[in-house]
Amino acid sequence: MSSIKNHVQLIGNVGQDPTITNLESGKKVARFSVATNENYKDSKGEKQTNTNWHTVVAWGKTAEIVENYVGKGKEVGIVGKLKTRTYTTDDGNQRYVTEVVADEILLLGSKDNK
Repeated sequence: MSSIKNHVQLIGNVGQDPTITNLESGKKVARFSVATNENYKDSKGEKQTNTNWHTVVAWGKTAEIVENYVGKGKEVGIVGKLKTRTYTTDDGNQRYVTEVVADEILLLGSKDNK
């Protein structure tokens, strides 16, 4: 049961090309957004789509896979966990950010759709 306490699985499309950062430690980090769509019919029976955007962060070898194979529009599967962090802006306001930290990336869709 402990393996599902903080477990996220998403399938969606990458919103923009990932941002890759090489840290001084030699470690690599990739950041990108993924859109997931939920389809439903409204009270009039018309099809509607609700899109949610998720910020994804990948580290190390997973970040290298993202760098080499993931691009805008690519369909991906993500397995990871949610992580919330806080920071203070220059004007003193505290901000909260919730991200999906990816443990695994599954490349979906066609090969030529980088």
